[in-house]
Amino acid sequence: MLKAAIVLTVSAASVHALGATVTVQVLDVAGTPVPNAVVYAEPTGGQNVPKSLKQAEIEQKDIKFFPLVSVVQVGTPVLFPNHDKVRHHVYSFSPAKTFELKLYSGVPTSPIVFDKVGTVILGCNIHDQMVAYLQVVNTPYFAKTDMSGHAKLEGLANGKYALKAWYFKMAPNEVAMEQPLNYQGVDMAASVKLAVKAVPVQ
Repeated sequence: MLKAAIVLTVSAASVHALGATVTVQVLDVAGTPVPNAVVYAEPTGGQNVPKSLKQAEIEQKDIKFFPLVSVVQVGTPVLFPNHDKVRHHVYSFSPAKTFELKLYSGVPTSPIVFDKVGTVILGCNIHDQMVAYLQVVNTPYFAKTDMSGHAKLEGLANGKYALKAWYFKMAPNEVAMEQPLNYQGVDMAASVKLAVKAVPVQ
């Protein structure tokens, strides 16, 4: 099986501790940019991990979940508004979070709190074609890749991290690819190649 790989480079010209960025590009096995990949940096050097638990939303519209892929820090509440004219029954059987919002319209009265790290696969019990993915991570330093396969991590404190990348087409039990990162307040770039085939964004 092909292994994922990360290559890190440092821009010595940018030595400002504030505003420095870790830019990560994720490529698939054929070298094609991968949109909707989740990239995150977990502190491993004893740094305090700040909490950024602002409520997130995953909406239902046109008999689909939006967005297809989301990422939140563990402990974040997520609301599931239904903007369709039909009712939905949102659920997950994932070990990271098992829950269900029985048949409803509009906005639920309470969000769901995702209190365990891992991948949560979302479905609708009425519309089998509806599926979405929520990656719950133990860090506030995360981002999703854009159409060019790039993601930017900002606000990191100096120190050691595990730089991780995850994609929803990875095997169900496959852990995120990981690479050490020593961040010292300078702009850095990373290139990640995953052993998967990117899915075109529709």
